[in-house]
Amino acid sequence: MQFVVKYFSEIVMKSKPVRRQFVRQLEENLRSVLRDIDPDVVLRRSWDKLRVATALRDERVLARLLQAMCDTPGVTLVLEVQEHPLGELDTIVEQVLPVYAPRLAGKSFAVRCRRSGHHAFSSLDVEREVGGALLARTQAAGVKLKDPEVTVELEISGQTLFVVAGRHRGLGGYPVGSLDPVLSLMSGGFDSPVASYLTMKRGMRTHFLFFQLGGRDQELAVKEVALHLWQKYGGKQRVLFITVPFEDVVAELLGKVQNSYMGVILKRMMLRVADRLAAELQVDALVTGECVAQVSSQTLRNLSVIDRAAERLVLRPLIATDKEEIMQVAEKIGTAVFAANMPEYCGVISVGPTTRAKLDRVEAQERNFDMTILDRAVAGKRQTRIDQLAQEDLQRTDVEVLSVPLAHGTIIDIRHPDEEELAPLKLHVPVVKIPFYELHRRAAELDAGNTYMLYCGKGVMSRLHASHLIDDRALDIKVYAP
Repeated sequence: MQFVVKYFSEIVMKSKPVRRQFVRQLEENLRSVLRDIDPDVVLRRSWDKLRVATALRDERVLARLLQAMCDTPGVTLVLEVQEHPLGELDTIVEQVLPVYAPRLAGKSFAVRCRRSGHHAFSSLDVEREVGGALLARTQAAGVKLKDPEVTVELEISGQTLFVVAGRHRGLGGYPVGSLDPVLSLMSGGFDSPVASYLTMKRGMRTHFLFFQLGGRDQELAVKEVALHLWQKYGGKQRVLFITVPFEDVVAELLGKVQNSYMGVILKRMMLRVADRLAAELQVDALVTGECVAQVSSQTLRNLSVIDRAAERLVLRPLIATDKEEIMQVAEKIGTAVFAANMPEYCGVISVGPTTRAKLDRVEAQERNFDMTILDRAVAGKRQTRIDQLAQEDLQRTDVEVLSVPLAHGTIIDIRHPDEEELAPLKLHVPVVKIPFYELHRRAAELDAGNTYMLYCGKGVMSRLHASHLIDDRALDIKVYAP
């Protein structure tokens, strides 16, 4: 099977050296992502496109390859193609007929040909010749140049003909890793994952920073959404997940800071820590999911005061976005289900919060705060490469990983339903489908006398959930990772 990957339009507009850099990065990212699905996949880079070839024929695997390409930043279109040496016009007709004849019965159509190189014929000549042959030799209803029911797509590049069998829209954007890295403050609700997605889509390698305010459940949930974003859109770039314990900071705020200023000062404390960690990582910008006036701490005046706590640039991709728009993007990228099931933490709720904070008053309040607590929070950070997240939990909990399922056990497929549908699990042992976001709520349904093996495809999320279930419940939990 052959695919042609088209570059995002802004990449094509870059100067030659920058364009080469971006295209090389895109090729590297695609190769890393696709080889997880097909180790023998072949990529060939050219000035205006990438060609992807696979010998696999399984439709489910091909669907996964296609989806992975469409989810990779930097790709604007993915075309399923049949590639042929360019011949005469009548030869082109014979190569188009097997692909399009079955689709044209009773439908109007138009032929569209894109051509580059020097040839004895024009694009219009190809369209007329192929269109006439299809009209005469198929059951098509007729030619309709405007809004046809079927568009017959051809591309001629030099001495090669591509018959386009399918067209799929990609994300656009820049390849992850082609621009400078950023550090994203993740809370796991709707906003911060969408903000992180947007920086990744724009080509920024995005590290994740989580402030632990209220227990392990929330940390696990934020790890899940960060892992989802990285696996789906991160181009396999090496990024970090950093957890900073912030419970003592919250306790100090509650005891030392005026109630109406707590929200603003908490965010300033977070930016101070993020700024220090970004300096260690040699990262020049921080990312948050804030947008103007969504909550009281996010007025322009308050955001200005909050930003004064950091030396680095603070990026807010959602600054002028409506909540409804944010939720629509979250649905599209698959993070809405995480946000809807995120454990709530309401440890710092101001009564009558200020919407017009004054810097001198904020700084006066902060003089009551013991800054050594902030130092201890930084010293207590846990930093893990995101592809190794599960190992952090496994050091505390003994989880057995199986490459072959136990005959007497039950598999729990915890993948998202969309992922499960693309590649259903077919085994000779019982399989129960419980999506990861329902697993802990439904854990009480599991039989304590049974052995359960969690399966998630790549094994990372199943390890995280297994360690969590073992800690919380007396269940015999293992991981199935073939």
